[in-house]
Amino acid sequence: MDRCDECLFVYSALGSGELPQRLRDLAARYPAALYGVPDPRRRPAPEVWSALEYACHVRDVFRVQGERLALALRVDEPEFHPMGRDELVITERYNAQDPEVVLADLAAAADGFAARFGALGEVELERTGVYPWPRREARTLRWLGRHTVHEAEHHLLDIRRAGEARTAGGA
Repeated sequence: MDRCDECLFVYSALGSGELPQRLRDLAARYPAALYGVPDPRRRPAPEVWSALEYACHVRDVFRVQGERLALALRVDEPEFHPMGRDELVITERYNAQDPEVVLADLAAAADGFAARFGALGEVELERTGVYPWPRREARTLRWLGRHTVHEAEHHLLDIRRAGEARTAGGA
């Protein structure tokens, strides 16, 4: 995956040096997005996450990607296990979490990942790990950083859609 046709994110358009600030900037956009949804716990459809569930997911993406980055710096070409995104929504009770706590944790996780990523040199950025999605493939840490930015940007779109679905439905 080098481009997302849905949100128009292009991986190669994002330079490695831009990644840390971009991650922090994205985290800073989540409060307005989440609070812009009238009922952030409401799912627009049974199979579509709520705005709060998307925010929890992005918080956990920042955390998991940070763990993957650390693993790839310790181990040559480690296998990154799936994070269990659909299971976490249920087991961690995403929709029952406090939005303010979620947003604070999201910002902290983004900042931590950004700091670790910003400390990488060119050699480290080229280290690889086997990423499980969308197909099993060796990916560089540079790609991991870009993919993390994509996840955060794409889910901001999902949160806006959750708010629009409520407005469009008249509920």
